[in-house]
This record gives sequence, structure tokens and C-alpha cells, in this order.
Amino acid sequence: MKLIFKIIIAVFVCLVLGGLSGIATVSEIKNWYLQLNKPSFNPPNWLFGPAWSTLYTFMGIAFALIWDRLEKANTKLLSANAIRFFLIQFVLNLLWSSIFFSLHLIAFALIEMLVLWVFILLTILHFYKINKFAGIILIPYILWVSFATLLTASILYLN
Repeated sequence: MKLIFKIIIAVFVCLVLGGLSGIATVSEIKNWYLQLNKPSFNPPNWLFGPAWSTLYTFMGIAFALIWDRLEKANTKLLSANAIRFFLIQFVLNLLWSSIFFSLHLIAFALIEMLVLWVFILLTILHFYKINKFAGIILIPYILWVSFATLLTASILYLN
């Protein structure tokens, strides 16, 4: 399969799964989340959708670049391991919304986010070894999750 088709498939899957995760939290954003005390640096709610859409697009592109290398004998095992880290961090990413918004477990969401951050870093490091661009394109993601970790910790503190 050509790389462009892998990119289209991977971006589509990341956007759909990320979107489904976001849709599941909409009612909580309008109710429970609205009632929480938030720090002064809390971004407006409208920013989260475009930010996550961009990040899921970057994740899909990065994943497709590594998926493409899975077929190459010299990087097959390295690529398989990198994909495992990616899948773990992606599942953790999707779970966070449910833990925070649906279950209202802010402290647990913070702990889960710290674990997510570690797996994003491991994914970046493994992707970078295989395809430098695939690692670099995930840097905005870890920066956003770093900010979201600070935001979650602040919300926990204020509530």
C-alpha cells in the first residue's frame, strides 16, 4: 500500500476515535466542567476541538510513516515496538476524557495523564529513531499534554 493511503487511513482513524472521545464528554463540558474552578490560564473551550483535531492529524501522519517502515526488513522490529508504544499512548489518551469528564476523577485523571506523558515521550523517541519527521511532528502533542497536565493539576488544586 502506498504511503499516501496509509496517511489517509491513519489520520482518519485518529480523528474519528479522538472525535468519538470528545463527543462523549460534550454534556459534561456544558455542565460539570463549567462549574469547576479553573486557573486564569485555562483556554477557552472552543480552542480544544481545533487543537485536538490538529494533534490527531499529526499523530496519524506520524503513525503512517512508521507503519510504512514496518514492511522494511531493517526496521521491522524497531517499527513494531514503536507502534506498540503509540497504541498504548493512544488508548491512554482516549481514556483520559472518560476518567476526567465522565467519572469526574480529577486526581486519577492527573495520574493517568502523567503515565500518558511518559508513553508519548517513549513514542517520540522510538519514532525519531525510525523516521526523524515522525518523531518531530509529535512534539506539539507532548507540549499540549504537558500544558493539559498543568491545567489538570491546577483544577485539582482549585477544587
